[in-house]
Amino acid sequence: MTDKIALITGASRGLGAAIAKALAPEYHIVAVARTVGALEELDDAIQAKGGQATLAPMDVTTDAAMQQLCRGIHDRWGKVDLWVHTAIHAAPLSPASHIGPKDFASSMDVNVTATQRLMSYVAPLLGTNGRAVFCDDTVAGTKFHGTYGATKAAQMALVRSWAAETVQTGPQVAIIAPAPMPTALRARFFPGEDRNALATPESEAARLLDQIKA
Repeated sequence: MTDKIALITGASRGLGAAIAKALAPEYHIVAVARTVGALEELDDAIQAKGGQATLAPMDVTTDAAMQQLCRGIHDRWGKVDLWVHTAIHAAPLSPASHIGPKDFASSMDVNVTATQRLMSYVAPLLGTNGRAVFCDDTVAGTKFHGTYGATKAAQMALVRSWAAETVQTGPQVAIIAPAPMPTALRARFFPGEDRNALATPESEAARLLDQIKA
């Protein structure tokens, strides 16, 4: 049984799920997502590899739930060795002058506010030796991506500040840049795209984890 703990927020689908499966059984996976069925499928895949997972069917925007999650991790293991944050909200494409207030608010809640709160809750669990990983996206600032782009840029600004602040003290904060993948998020932005030409989440997980561990 491994004593290394990996917290994956946004673990039910896409890159988050692929990274969770790739890390098992080297890490015990704490998988956080809202979709219970998808988490159970992930658990089956991890067990098939000889790994173990703790499923946390929670919404990252619910402050009390995230406090409960991190307190539970502290009480059970006392630490997190690796945190990979892939939870994201993709609002519908829209001209910047026509952004819906509810879409913008939801994007802010998931992409910015939840990220900031999780940083404060997970940082003590990471300590000085842990590692936090976040995903950048090049569509920020392009046409019709105002809501997603603005909130993603704000998220990355938070992450880069944290990374600069912890260079000497830890934890290590890394930003990865996944290649385009046939995920549900991308399908919302690029409907009708030839998905066969895109990288698979599994191949990207392997490539990005090699970078993280280097």
